[in-house]
Order: sequence, then C-alpha cells, then structure tokens
Amino acid sequence: MRKIALLTFASFIFILNIKAQNQDSLIICQIYKEALVGKTYENLYELSTTIGPRLSGSEGDKKAVAWSKKLLQSYGFDKVWLQEVQVPHWVRGEKEVAYYTVNGKNFEVAICALGGSIATPQNGLTAEVIEVFTFDQLAELGEENIKGKIVFFNRPMNPTSLNTFSAYGGAVNQRSQGAAQAAKYGAVGVIVRSMSTKIDNFPHTGAMRYDPIINKIPAAAISTLAANQLSAQLKTNSKLTFHYKMSCETLPDAISYNVIGEITGSEFPNEYILVGGHLDSWDLGDGSHDDGAGCMQSVEVLRLFKTMGIKPKRTLRVVLFANEENGLRGGNKYAEYAKENNVKHLVAIESDSGGFTPRGFTIDSNAEIIEKFLAFKPLLSPYGINEIGGGGGGADIGPLKPQGVPLVGFRPDSQRYFDYHHAATDRIEAVNERELMLGSAAITALVYLLDKYGL
Repeated sequence: MRKIALLTFASFIFILNIKAQNQDSLIICQIYKEALVGKTYENLYELSTTIGPRLSGSEGDKKAVAWSKKLLQSYGFDKVWLQEVQVPHWVRGEKEVAYYTVNGKNFEVAICALGGSIATPQNGLTAEVIEVFTFDQLAELGEENIKGKIVFFNRPMNPTSLNTFSAYGGAVNQRSQGAAQAAKYGAVGVIVRSMSTKIDNFPHTGAMRYDPIINKIPAAAISTLAANQLSAQLKTNSKLTFHYKMSCETLPDAISYNVIGEITGSEFPNEYILVGGHLDSWDLGDGSHDDGAGCMQSVEVLRLFKTMGIKPKRTLRVVLFANEENGLRGGNKYAEYAKENNVKHLVAIESDSGGFTPRGFTIDSNAEIIEKFLAFKPLLSPYGINEIGGGGGGADIGPLKPQGVPLVGFRPDSQRYFDYHHAATDRIEAVNERELMLGSAAITALVYLLDKYGL
C-alpha cells in the first residue's frame, strides 16, 4: 500500500509538472506573438534616426537620456529615475585625413581616430611606417628600428574562428594598448587595422588607453581594405611615408545618467531581475546595433509584461547604462549603488551583441546555477534558443559579479556583428526588424521563467 501511495504521489507531481510546462509554453508562445508586433524596432528607429550618435558627454547623449526617460514613463512603469554619472568627454573634431606617399604620388586612405587619442600636430604627422603584428615583434625590433616612425599594427581578426567575439578578443589589444606599447620604443604615432573580418573601406573606432608614464602619441584605425593595400605597398616600398591629420581632444568630464525603470514584484519586491544595455554609442554611425538594440530590447521586456498583464513575483528593473564605450562608469556607478543599498539581484541580464537572430544565453556563474538555466532549454529551444551554457555576461553588469550576482549575456548570431561594430555602417538600415523583435521575445521568455521559478 505504501508503494502504491508513493507511486500515486509521484504520478501526481509528474502531472503537475506537465501542466506547468504546458502553461509556460502557452505564455511563452504569447510572449513571442506580442513581441513580433511590438515596439522594439519602432523605438530603436526613433532613437537612431531622431537622436543618432550618443557618445558620452555629447549633446546626443543628453538627448538620449531625456528621450529614454520619457519613453519609460509613457509605459506606466511603477518607477522611473535617473542615476547621475560623471563620464569622460572626448570629441573627434574635424574629419580625419590620411594618405601614404609612394614615389611622389599620394594615395588617400580611410582612417578614424581611436577614442581617447590625442590629436596630431596641427599640420598633421608624416613619418615612415613599420608594420608589426604582435607586441613581441615590437620588442624584437626595439627602439633602433621604431624610433621616429609610425607603427602599423596589422594583425587581423581570425577569419576561421566561428566565434567572432573570440576572434575580436584575439586582435583588439592592438587597438586598446598599441599606442602605449609603440611609444615605449619611440614611435611617433600608430595606425591599427580595424577590428572587422569584412574587407571594406569603413574604419572602426573604439577605445584606446595610454600609459600615464609614457609619452602619448596619436592613434588611428585604418579600414581593412586600406590596411591590405598599405601592407602590400610596404612589401616593395619599405621607405614610403604615411601622413595623417586628426583634431580630436579630451574635454573635462561631463554629467550623464543611467536611465532606470521598474515594475514592482508582487511577492518578492526586494528581489530584482535586472535587464539592460548601454545607451551611449560611438559617434560614426547611429549605434543601432551597439547598443541601441540591446537597450530597446530591454525596455521591451518590461513593456511586454505590462501589456500582457503578467504580474511579476520579483521586481523587474531595466537599466540603460551610461558610458560603456569609453569608461564603463555607468556600470560601475550602478554596482556601487547596489552594494551601498544592499540591493538583492536574483540575476542581471545584458543585451550588447547586436540585434541579430537569437541563439541563446551565456551564464557567468557556478555550475549549479548554469544547470538551472539548462532546465529552461526545452521551453526555449522551439524558438531557436539552443546555445545555453557558461560564458560572459556583459561589460555593464560585470561590476555586479563581486556581489555574487549571476550574470547572463544574451547571444544572437554573431557572424555579422563586427561588420558594423564601431563603424559608420552601424545604422538602423543594418538592423532586421524581425530578428530584433525575436531577441526581445527571447529575453522576455527567459525573464518570465526566472521570475516564476527563481534560481
């Protein structure tokens, strides 16, 4: 009789689980239907075309903050507020000019200043070029071969890597550290191959940093097409000269804001599920993929809960972070606030990989937490969310990790992301409406499951 009772109880639990899964499947289906006729693309279009570039400290940044706050308020979220952040204020100035000279003939090339670079002299900088691929090569060449020259860093992203973020990681130190490394050996400037596998004539900017004890030299990115052409010329004309002129400068820090909105939880109001992206963008395009897409997807999560009448158990908080691109001060400020106020985050989710077709989520936490996320896979895989496992969360939510917060990165297909990343081509025209809205649905579905079941 006892065995029969246990079997009956187990069957009852099994039936309850099946019913719960069926209910979850129905709600997730409704989330997708609502998201695919939702507001993500409409809002991104407005942000990108009306406001445009939003580099920290710029007028675009100020307008984006005001617009975003008004947007969140229009959806009737329970709370909308701004969190002040001191941000760096770097400006590009006049459009850069560059050319190399071979046998008295000038060949124009496409460049752009790297974020944080100093300007060239007023009339520009002209010097011989030395091509390198690694920092070890710099050390081997030494001051005798580098002093007085422009160092040309030409290590490409690995085109054979299926994970384009891994390929980016294998090349980006040239951009971030190249000027500081080259200056140690007396270089007068650096030009860096753009971080893209696509061969075109659009240079990609991005942040670089100087060593405070080493002389600062101007740093520019060169388009991949121009990099290939320059490299070919150097093989037969090693004494060619390169000229470039940039008028960028760093101004005093400015004030910006994290834009925050929330829906209060019905059962655990002091437990937060954070979803967000960064509101700032580089100044060449309009920041549609990086990271207007992630911001508007994050806002859409809360809007979908509100529109569908789903009352969350936990408080859902959207954060549009300031200054990810050249300082991460918005993420650091929020983490500081969370620590000081003992904010309990169940999880923090970031969308900052573009508005492409959803593939999955990566989780920066322990094995037990990752296993709990894997339990959601059967409910998400019918929608193409098959890649769930360990990995990075996101730059803006990264400062929450020391507080023990599980971090989650939304991962769309990455193959085209670095075609647009930090370039003038990162514009609304490069975003597919349906792919973008599928991303909103995927993140909302995950938030729904996390809110219902916890971790």
